[in-house]
Amino acid sequence: MKRDIFTREWIIEQALDVLSQYDPGVLTIRALHYQLVSRGMTNDIQHYKRVVAATGVARWDGRIAFDAFSDRERSMACSTEADPVFLDEEMDKGKRQVKAWMNAYYRNRWENQPYYPEVLIEKKALEGVFVRTCSRHGIALGACKGYPSLTFLYEASIRIREAEGRGKQPIIIYFGDYDPSGEDIPRALKENLENLGCHSVEIKRVALNEDQVIAWGLPPAPTKVTDSRSVHWDGLGQVELDAVRPEKLMALLEAAIAEIFDQSLYDELKEAEASEREEYRKELKEYVQSLSEE
Repeated sequence: MKRDIFTREWIIEQALDVLSQYDPGVLTIRALHYQLVSRGMTNDIQHYKRVVAATGVARWDGRIAFDAFSDRERSMACSTEADPVFLDEEMDKGKRQVKAWMNAYYRNRWENQPYYPEVLIEKKALEGVFVRTCSRHGIALGACKGYPSLTFLYEASIRIREAEGRGKQPIIIYFGDYDPSGEDIPRALKENLENLGCHSVEIKRVALNEDQVIAWGLPPAPTKVTDSRSVHWDGLGQVELDAVRPEKLMALLEAAIAEIFDQSLYDELKEAEASEREEYRKELKEYVQSLSEE
């Protein structure tokens, strides 16, 4: 392929500017690639490989930190504990834990809300974009990794049916690619969950939609010929969710949560929590004192 202006040094220079706008681990290398596409770089596999190679060089020579990107597809399931243990440090740790438990009484954020929400995303690689917002709002976050497995769906159905039993309206806030499969996954989610007994579940597709692709000027790639659903699809082409800037995705998620969250009900919950916390602390303090008398 004929060389162009998108050299290794151009990629590294632009990458450093993009990365300076985010905390470490928010972006994947593919998300960086799409940000460089928005700055003029060609959107194809060859240029994506250039980004991978250039950021690799820049990390080895110290210009880009090794923890700059997230890789949610690869992770360790367990850890090896081999550090030495010191009694004084453990006693200090225990005291901090006791103090933390004294202030650890909280009501569940959604317990008196009418909705039971979960956020599902098509790609595990984008968990880093969504996890902080979901954690702050106390909402479950899961990655379908394309069409979810039956095991994934069955486990979701258990949570959803329990919520229905408590009188909640289950809702799945969904983010996926703009392509034939990405648009069909919400339908499959609803159909399979209903077959598993979740009859009231609502699927809200927040992104990526055709109007967003047009409004944000996201360049579509040709639809994958290997996707059998493309035969009956008349969309603009394929655009991956990674092409959307993380701050836009976070803003969309915040807006979707705000639509279903009743702040007045939450204020009532916090009032009850404050009064109950005093009783909680009193009981724990008496219990700790009783332990010292044994």
